[in-house]
Amino acid sequence: MVSKHPRKQRRFLYNAPLHTRRKFLSAHLAEELLVKYDRRSFPVAKGDTVKIMRGEFKGHVDKVAAVDLKKGRVEIEGITLTKADGKKVPKLIHPSDLMITKLNLTDPVRRARLERGVSEEVKKEIEKEAEEQIREMEEQKLEEEQKKKEEEAEKEVEETEEPQTEEDKEKQEKEEKNE
Repeated sequence: MVSKHPRKQRRFLYNAPLHTRRKFLSAHLAEELLVKYDRRSFPVAKGDTVKIMRGEFKGHVDKVAAVDLKKGRVEIEGITLTKADGKKVPKLIHPSDLMITKLNLTDPVRRARLERGVSEEVKKEIEKEAEEQIREMEEQKLEEEQKKKEEEAEKEVEETEEPQTEEDKEKQEKEEKNE
């Protein structure tokens, strides 16, 4: 039997192992997802698109950057605080203040958990969405790799153009003055 004493409930919450804490980090699903998947809430994961429902950032919609199981909070892209020294620090938000508007279905285990108890039509839709998301992720990775290659090529060009010693720099300056 589970205790109803608040002190014991809090103790369980704070001392829970990570695999059970994962379940505590659930957020409500948006109306269309609620109807589609026939569930009210689902654990938040990196890559989900969420809408903030409470607090100073209420109404902000963005992707989940990270989920901190130890702190029981979620980090969202674009939600930062500015420290006194000017550094930007991510603001951690409790998942109860969030609403999931789009699920990240790239994880097959998560997809299987979502498919439990739904019709075959919905399962097919979930698979299609997952394939689209995986394709988008691969395209983003390719774009990032191309950008890195271009940046490396630019750095190599800059390094070869610059004189390597101070004497070479002085010679170039003298030549420019003479012209």
